[in-house]
Amino acid sequence: MGAMKTRSASAGRWVNEVVSFVVFCLLDIMDYLLCLLYKTADYLLEAEWKPCYCLSPKKLITASRGNILLSHNNCESKILTVSPLQQLSGRSKIELEEISETLYSRPSLLSDLSKLSVNDLTKWVVNMTRSHSDCGEIKISKKRRKTMKSSFTVVEMLQGKIRPQNLSRQVSRWSDCDCGFCTCWNSTCVKDQSLFVKTQFPKGNSGNEDVLFIHGFISSSAFWTETVFPRLSKSKYRLFAVDLLGFGKSPKPADSLYTMREHVEMIEKSVLLKHNVKSFHIVAHSLGCILAFGLVAKHGGSIKSLTLLAPPYHPVPTTEAEPRQYVMKKVAPRRIWPPIAFGASMACWYEHISRTICLLICKNHRLWQFLAKLITRNNRTVNFLIEGFMCHTHNAAWHTLHNIICGVGSKLDSYLDIVRDKLKCNVAIFHGRDDEVVPVECSYNVQSRIPRARVKVVENKDHITLVVGRQVEFAKELEEIWKSSSC
Repeated sequence: MGAMKTRSASAGRWVNEVVSFVVFCLLDIMDYLLCLLYKTADYLLEAEWKPCYCLSPKKLITASRGNILLSHNNCESKILTVSPLQQLSGRSKIELEEISETLYSRPSLLSDLSKLSVNDLTKWVVNMTRSHSDCGEIKISKKRRKTMKSSFTVVEMLQGKIRPQNLSRQVSRWSDCDCGFCTCWNSTCVKDQSLFVKTQFPKGNSGNEDVLFIHGFISSSAFWTETVFPRLSKSKYRLFAVDLLGFGKSPKPADSLYTMREHVEMIEKSVLLKHNVKSFHIVAHSLGCILAFGLVAKHGGSIKSLTLLAPPYHPVPTTEAEPRQYVMKKVAPRRIWPPIAFGASMACWYEHISRTICLLICKNHRLWQFLAKLITRNNRTVNFLIEGFMCHTHNAAWHTLHNIICGVGSKLDSYLDIVRDKLKCNVAIFHGRDDEVVPVECSYNVQSRIPRARVKVVENKDHITLVVGRQVEFAKELEEIWKSSSC
């Protein structure tokens, strides 16, 4: 019986491998064709050739996106565009390390296969037969990697050629939604260049403790304000929930690269400085956990407690030559099964396919919301989840996925060490047992790095229902954490 199950599992892996290979080879071709299609459409509709990451790094230097830095060292190229937000803040450049090479270095399966030697192919087949833990990813031999090294030096094209732009003049791309909700930041946030922040203060504004809530990827502040906030209406805390840069009602600058620094600085400006927040608790979900670590690195002495929900921490082996690529393959393994892996792979590996998905879903979110209201009889929970999922731009989602989840996510060890060694605040971690987006192992990985962290795995809950549906219980848990941290 056991042998039969083993053979069945092995056969299933083989089927998944073979079908995935065929499907993603077709997607490689489709993405290339969509690249040509979008370049033509952009030129016809916007009278400008829009650069994409299909271009080589050298070609991107001559593109019109903005001020670019190029570095090619240790087999890693890095490209930088200085956005209007960065120019307006007085910075002429940012660190090259903020830009993930996964933006423009995502080899297709066919190109990987063409670089394999017979020995490489044999090793891949053997590894796939023995175990599925590495997801059957094709490895290029170290000898071949060495031939890919380049002696490019740093090229800097700094401020001066392109003047700072006013965000009020930013126009949505034709493939982005231009409805009043998605573009409201042009009128409500542009005056002080701030994020949209939903607040809830005690009566008389008598709160003496502050709490910052940070939502996850392709979500919004409604994830908190529609669930936890009503259950904390009688608490003594000042609550702040932000729409991250590029999401919800916050600014969605077309030229931003959505780096860690941009996200963190906008949170600082919109919450900490604007509301005179000196010390605070943090509650963060998924992607928000990575941004929370960025805040911890800058404001360690001000953090009173750190509550993390489904933190996406994939430890990178010290022998790994390409840490960002490693994390990308963990997040998006290019497999058709399970379905969540297939969706993540299309969003992460294919710039133009993911843009098409945004065109169909995000640009037409009002239609999908209308249909959802009809089907669910105006269910409030479904409405705010759909709104958060669909109200963003492709530019924001694409760059945040690569520069934050893949880029910063590959070097979280240093941030976790700061929490372990330099902070004394309580660290609480929650994870749904049925979470298919971020594996439960990620939370235990954080705990292994921060031994004092307490991990609670909630049975029969996934990435969303960890909060949605159990908001009453979760609000009580938060108040207990904040109370114990204030003693």
